[in-house]
Amino acid sequence: MGNPYYECPLPVAIPPAKPLLESIKLGIKETLFPDDPFRQFKNQPASRKFILGMQYFVPILEWAPRYTFEFFKADLVAGITIASLAVPQGISYASLASLPPIIGLYSSFVPPLVYAMLGSSKDLAVGTVAVVSLLISSMLGKEVNPNENAKLYVQLAFTAAFFAGVFQVALGLLRLGFIVDFLSHATIVGFMGGAATVVCLQQLKGILGLVRFTHGTDLVSVMRSVFSQTHQWRWESGVLGCCFLFFLVLTRYVSKRKPCFFWINAMAPMMCVIVGSVLVYLTNAEKYGVQVIGHLKKGLNPLSVSELAFGSPYMVAAIKTGIITGVISLAEGVAVGRSFAMFKNYHIDGNKEMIAFGMMNIAGSCASCYLITGPFSRTAVNFNAGCKTAGSNIVMATAVMVTLLFLTPLFHYTPIVVLSSIIIAAMLGLIDYEAAIGLWKIDKGDFIVCMSAYIGVVFGSVEIGLVIPVTISLLRMLLSVARPRTFLLGNIPNSMIFRSVDQYPVANNIPGVLILQIDAPVNFANANYLRERISRWIYEEEEKLKSTGGSSLQYVILDLSAVGSTDTSGISMFKEVKKNIYRRGLKLVLANPRSEVIKKLVKSKFIESIGQEWIYLTVGEAVAACNFMLHASKSNNQVADEFDAHNNA
Repeated sequence: MGNPYYECPLPVAIPPAKPLLESIKLGIKETLFPDDPFRQFKNQPASRKFILGMQYFVPILEWAPRYTFEFFKADLVAGITIASLAVPQGISYASLASLPPIIGLYSSFVPPLVYAMLGSSKDLAVGTVAVVSLLISSMLGKEVNPNENAKLYVQLAFTAAFFAGVFQVALGLLRLGFIVDFLSHATIVGFMGGAATVVCLQQLKGILGLVRFTHGTDLVSVMRSVFSQTHQWRWESGVLGCCFLFFLVLTRYVSKRKPCFFWINAMAPMMCVIVGSVLVYLTNAEKYGVQVIGHLKKGLNPLSVSELAFGSPYMVAAIKTGIITGVISLAEGVAVGRSFAMFKNYHIDGNKEMIAFGMMNIAGSCASCYLITGPFSRTAVNFNAGCKTAGSNIVMATAVMVTLLFLTPLFHYTPIVVLSSIIIAAMLGLIDYEAAIGLWKIDKGDFIVCMSAYIGVVFGSVEIGLVIPVTISLLRMLLSVARPRTFLLGNIPNSMIFRSVDQYPVANNIPGVLILQIDAPVNFANANYLRERISRWIYEEEEKLKSTGGSSLQYVILDLSAVGSTDTSGISMFKEVKKNIYRRGLKLVLANPRSEVIKKLVKSKFIESIGQEWIYLTVGEAVAACNFMLHASKSNNQVADEFDAHNNA
């Protein structure tokens, strides 16, 4: 494409039109299958495709045939190590969820077996987590009092786990994992920190030996409940709790400073349980107000299919709880899995992980388990213990099975204060103040999102702590779409490169030419804004030239290299901008329109209206053409002036 006076070195190509069905197929593939998971099936016989398909959906079929004795030894050590952490944490987090402690052990038996078969992470150690437990207690506790109607509450917890699993499987099968991405990093940091703070405060009940305590999760309710019962504080529980908490924090510190001693931190909770149980048994501390777990039923998980409360009037609350906890657990589990996968240089499929999480929660809900995911602390221990495959989860489940069959009576004298200390020690690691400081330094907007989540959880509720930051994040995203940036470009000295004059102050303006770059797709959400903003750029440039006495403005170049797409509203915006520019006696020039944009500009006959000679491949070529025309016009004016002077003479 070249104008009559300037020959363009390389014209802008208009891509050939594609059939409608092919365009739809390509759009679906790019949206739902960016990683092209089916490439391994290409050019394979039917039998091989069947085997690959089974290995894709059931990863254990892929790694089990290559399993070696060396792998088994590594997984055995790792599995036993995380089991020593899973047992006390399972009991503690079940109590946090207002569920019977035995359900915490059940939840560390069946789901890990399912994940070992379906999960794609070699390092993820699945189990109960404090934040999800808090969510369950907070959301279901508003509907049913766990103390007054314990059976219905447990049924709703199982039902919530079932619906969470169904939701997670649906996300994975429909390739809709990007929905989880709406929980930004800043939201997760703030929410986890707020939830950890609330959980720590709630453990004051166990630390101080209180019997009655608020069901609220906000700071004010917890503090009011604590200080209104000062006459019931038990110094015996307080001393025990502080001692155990100091020991747990100390082992955590040692493990961080000396990673080779990771096993100390992993074994510390179980050591506290053993020491605490022995102390209570020998000193009869139970008689002096130190609360204990009490009887735990021996035996494996009973089936709970009949306990799922599908016909309950509270089923809507169970579905709501399941979806919210399902999203939170997915965000945490997938993020943890990917983080540790990077250390060993392998890839995990997020959608496959969602299916694995969903299936293990569905299976767990039918086997007396509540919702689980992949906690960071347990996975870190699994990683440091040298696990090689997901087989470490099988070893852990086996160790929990042995505990359920033979060892549960030994937990009768375990003091509640020990469980509270274990939970507080685990939660302290979730308050990531360094990440919050980093957000403040890098992006103040993300810091606001983070703090809104933290404050919402601590002073409101867990639901408020999710809704506020997600809403702010979505508004920020919508604002960036509705108010895209436009930049004034200038020429970098001694080059043909054009960049923003804000980023490069040395960039020079081109006399008589205004170069603008639109930094986002043009659509219905921002078309009016861009039309007004471009008009303002032109007005400001003309006023500036009038005040400085510079060359009058002749050309407006729009750099469309960052405009990946447009719609009919965007086309209308371009037409209105062209009319406005022509009304001022200026000329519109387009530089580097992308394929989707140029196709629509051609179909709408916009290119025909401005002339194909005013479409250029780069800003440099567009500027060269404008300068050529300016010099040509100047030369013609000089010739005309000389001719008039000669005639007058």
